[in-house]
Amino acid sequence: MFPNAMNLFLAGIVLPQIHPMEIHAIRKKIEEYRSEGKRLFTTSSFQTHSIPMLHILSEIDNSIPVYFINTGYLFPETVSFRDEVADRLKLKIVDLKPNTPKYMQRESNGKLLFTTDPDHCCYLNKTQPMESVLASHDVWINGVRGDQSAVRKAMKVEQPAPFDSIRFHPMLDWDNRKIFAYIKEHDLPKHALDAQGYISIGCEPCTRKMDLDMQEREARWFGLNKVECGLHTDLVK
Repeated sequence: MFPNAMNLFLAGIVLPQIHPMEIHAIRKKIEEYRSEGKRLFTTSSFQTHSIPMLHILSEIDNSIPVYFINTGYLFPETVSFRDEVADRLKLKIVDLKPNTPKYMQRESNGKLLFTTDPDHCCYLNKTQPMESVLASHDVWINGVRGDQSAVRKAMKVEQPAPFDSIRFHPMLDWDNRKIFAYIKEHDLPKHALDAQGYISIGCEPCTRKMDLDMQEREARWFGLNKVECGLHTDLVK
């Protein structure tokens, strides 16, 4: 289990002080990329914790395209929340859909891949569609945070990615406290499923409500020893 800050606090373990990237530094980095002629894009799963980065980007440059990976398995509440946030922040949304239709995403026995091979299901519905986006851009502004999983904690603010692109992780050192303080300060909307006990919200078949002793990402693909879909393992160097 990847320890969260509360568990470490209760155990008496003192964490080293981390200084999250501030908004002026995010702005400066984006302006630097722009001055170098780089083509920028971002992605969002449109969960509540995703909104601070989108709000920051909308204040800096709302012409940056926001790719929404629409797997076809998302909660309807997520799609509605996307529309609400996009309208409020005046975002340029690009709906990204899988190349492989659902009728071809089945095993020989007819079962859909998410029931038998979730890794391949994630590849077809998330990673593969994103490859063409990376190939046509230079910088992927990505909202991963180090407190979400061990994989993400090991990431750097700027990392190389496939197709000679760059991943920029401005929120990497933000934690839940800072995220929700920002949401409160700017009166940003919240995903409707938060109130029902969902914390990490992805595709409906592979998302469950979070138990008190679970880490954020453990509510996804529960029981399958899987906490990443491939976007942050396959599409990073």
